[in-house]
Amino acid sequence: MLPEREPPQLPVLLLFNVDAAWEAHEIREAFEETGRIATAIAQIGHPLEIVPIRDANLQHRIERYDPREFIVFNWCEGLPGIAHSEDRVAELLESRRFTYTGSEARVLRLSEDKARTKRILKVFGVPTPAWRYCDSSDTGGWDAFPAIVKPAYEHCSAGITPESVVMTERDLKRRIRYVLETFHQPALVEDFIDGREFHVSLWGNGRIEMLPPAEMDFSAFGQVQDRLCTYEAKFVPDSVHYKKISTLLPAPLEAHEFSSIEKTAVDAYKAIGCRDYARIDIRLRNGVFFVLDVNPNADISADASMACAAELAGYSYGAMGSRLVRLAAKRHPQLGGLA
Repeated sequence: MLPEREPPQLPVLLLFNVDAAWEAHEIREAFEETGRIATAIAQIGHPLEIVPIRDANLQHRIERYDPREFIVFNWCEGLPGIAHSEDRVAELLESRRFTYTGSEARVLRLSEDKARTKRILKVFGVPTPAWRYCDSSDTGGWDAFPAIVKPAYEHCSAGITPESVVMTERDLKRRIRYVLETFHQPALVEDFIDGREFHVSLWGNGRIEMLPPAEMDFSAFGQVQDRLCTYEAKFVPDSVHYKKISTLLPAPLEAHEFSSIEKTAVDAYKAIGCRDYARIDIRLRNGVFFVLDVNPNADISADASMACAAELAGYSYGAMGSRLVRLAAKRHPQLGGLA
């Protein structure tokens, strides 16, 4: 383990969202997970205040705090009751001149636009699966199968099920229509990379450090349609995918593979403009690492891949949180010298 030196007195304002419309167990879990990270950071030595965001009026909840006196630990996934609002949280913090952990609003907004993200990756020479943006059931002559169909503006694998992987043009049209009608947004059709999948956590600014990559082990599944991380695989403990996809950490990689995946992940991190930390989802086929998704507001819960990778690298949960605070603090006009 790396030594945990006494941190400078960097006061932390921990923001997290909790929505009254959630199920009772979801609200309970939100408080429990927030309690874990708060306790871990406080034990490292940071003075800490916790602010639950229960409605869209974030400005009202933070107006009594002086941005000169805190580093905001941004644990929010959005504003309660407003879909796709991760970037609005960041915008509000920026408008109040708070220094906060994680990527800025424009990057969070970009990451939700899968087509635009892929265009930028291509410009920077980062491999990403061939794709097509579909705002109607017209496939434009797509003929590469298997293919995967995703909602163009969702995250956390929303809309991803085994039925998302299609083998024929008929099934492709059917799945595109499903996305259009269910999510009321265009579909993104991609070449399905039926290969090894990795979740690669990185942190830093300027000098970017890759934490030990995690591999999603699909060996329990024989059908190509099942070899993917579905929404249920991430959030439904009783589901088959949740139970049968195992995580290999660190991922078994040859030296040349390790170097290659590191370059791809770091290039993607920089291309999208990630700040402080992010997770890059990558698949390997025929020696090429393809970027599937860039997650600048990655899950950093205690059992998520980034926290587990940081622990393997020698950082306790609290030390991981403290490092994120310090990365943000370097941007603070008053507290930057203490980071």
